[in-house]
Amino acid sequence: MISTLASYKLATSDLSRTIQRVSDQPTVAREVAYYEENISKVKTIEEFIDDTRLFNFAMQAHGLGEMSYAKAFMKKVLVEGRDARDSFANSLTDKRYLEFAETFDFYRYGETATTFTKARQGTVEKYLRQTLEEQAGDENEGVRLALYFQRKAPTITSYYGILADPALGQVVRTAIGLPDSVGSIDIDKQVEMMKDRIDLEEFSDPAALEKFLERFTTLWEVNNGSATAQSSGIGLLYNQGATFGISQDLMLQIQQLKR
Repeated sequence: MISTLASYKLATSDLSRTIQRVSDQPTVAREVAYYEENISKVKTIEEFIDDTRLFNFAMQAHGLGEMSYAKAFMKKVLVEGRDARDSFANSLTDKRYLEFAETFDFYRYGETATTFTKARQGTVEKYLRQTLEEQAGDENEGVRLALYFQRKAPTITSYYGILADPALGQVVRTAIGLPDSVGSIDIDKQVEMMKDRIDLEEFSDPAALEKFLERFTTLWEVNNGSATAQSSGIGLLYNQGATFGISQDLMLQIQQLKR
């Protein structure tokens, strides 16, 4: 059975080729073709959300697949946009919604919002990367976490940002040898523990980042074993377990929108 580290290395040794193999899969190719053929035809938020296939593709690309059903919630994100400091997207802790509002910026650009590269090719590229991570996780959750961390590393600017994303927190705790129970203590104490063990600058250094992820994947294997990793139902990134997904506050906001 191939180890977590070996699986991660296999996926990333030639990442562009790995992603190409994903894009060549018939189901993926059909979804990409449909998106590319139709996204520029969308002129309004309503048209975007009403085309379930397009909308689900875009949501999946931004790591929001588990929220595809919450159309009223996402409509509010798009209607209010990102410009106003008190807009709905800016009020949400999870910055994936702000990124979504920026990619599909109907608030600012109206009917031309879907003509920009970030809404077209940029979204396709994100979809392929998300699909790669999801498929990797079907085999080994540790590989999915490592790929996710690799992708997010350039955006990590604070220890609090790591703790705000449970998947990032899971990787860091594992790599520096902290038990998951640490996640329940005071957040400032968690930050102090991380500061004593890691320097955020290493995440912007490709070589240092690789060493960090090698340490993570090795310790993940020790802590979980290949069999456990393969059968894991945690779903930190996509299937969304209790530690990463729809919080109680978010569910309340969705219910209020429905009313």
